[in-house]
Amino acid sequence: MIGVSSTMFSTGSIEDVLVKISKEFGHWEILSEGEHYLPLVMKRLRTVAPSYDVKFSIHAPISDVNLAALSERMREAATMEIIATMEHAIELNASTVTFHPGMFSFVVPGQEQRSLEKAKRSIRTIDRLMREFKITACVENMPSFKFFIGRTAKEMLELVDGTDMRICFDIGHANTMDQIDEMTDLLGDRIKNVHIHDNKGDNDDHMTIGDGNIDFTKALKKLSKYKGKYIIEARSLESAVVSRDILSGMLSP
Repeated sequence: MIGVSSTMFSTGSIEDVLVKISKEFGHWEILSEGEHYLPLVMKRLRTVAPSYDVKFSIHAPISDVNLAALSERMREAATMEIIATMEHAIELNASTVTFHPGMFSFVVPGQEQRSLEKAKRSIRTIDRLMREFKITACVENMPSFKFFIGRTAKEMLELVDGTDMRICFDIGHANTMDQIDEMTDLLGDRIKNVHIHDNKGDNDDHMTIGDGNIDFTKALKKLSKYKGKYIIEARSLESAVVSRDILSGMLSP
């Protein structure tokens, strides 16, 4: 299954975006941000969704959520935001919730280990609720921004060790860290969602497939046992459609 997601979708009404997506894709990973923040649109979405042959997965909020917050009050609030997103996903029969692992302090240096422990504590809580809710939750690897946690496969493995937590493997993010092989080698059995977009290795550009330098033939070969969704994260629906057609050809036997 090839689906679509975009930060740009979250600027329009959820009804209008659903109409446009339904004409090109059968799966939409809704980013719960902006005009699509789920607590504000759930009633409207439940009303219109049955009219379209589109299935959903959810990307949890990003902007205000830090599972590695050094403030315990803020960390708990962030964790509760992910849990609330999982509850909304259940209402929508959404198969997967993807979330980011958090950020290091960008104010005070030397707090990295404390932040990692905070993130691990948050993920353990989400892991328990994931099993109780019987939903798939995936923590996503991050691009090469200095303050992001989860940029390397080893760090991702440390975050999920001792849990049943699944991984959203973002190929574009991994390319900015030269970690595509490492991610699949260390975490392949945990991968339950894949984000796919292109870049040239130096920035998280979310290009159309083929416009960057990612060797997708090699990356997809590393994922030969993966049977889940490929979510195209694009800058626009038009870019996503082009990427979909290219990816479909790559995935064909």
